[in-house]
Amino acid sequence: MTDLGGGAEDGETSIVVPFQDARRDRAEVPVSFDRRELDQILRLYGQMVAANEWRDYAIDSLRDRAVFSVFRRTSETPLFQIVKTPALARKQGAYSVVSAGGLVLKRGHELTRVLTVFDKALRLVQA
Repeated sequence: MTDLGGGAEDGETSIVVPFQDARRDRAEVPVSFDRRELDQILRLYGQMVAANEWRDYAIDSLRDRAVFSVFRRTSETPLFQIVKTPALARKQGAYSVVSAGGLVLKRGHELTRVLTVFDKALRLVQA
């Protein structure tokens, strides 16, 4: 406890918390997807399951990022990872899609735009 000394006639004391300690407490809360983001991701997941391309998923909430991993089979490595990294929000964008080999397919500030990497291009089929 530290006495601030400014106008405390009756010996009042205050607790001073260093700025670093306040930041450390906030950093221990894991990053997670909010309801709107999960709605967009799960809508895409449902479409891909209906197309029989994806079969399983996993959600990880880590200290510095949240990861939605997509699997073709449960026992395999993830085909894709949709990653939310708030520390990159002002620089490259908080959202990214990473392939199985670690290649960043798309990165941006808006989740909707990043998820367009999964849109299929129309192709002309000749008989």
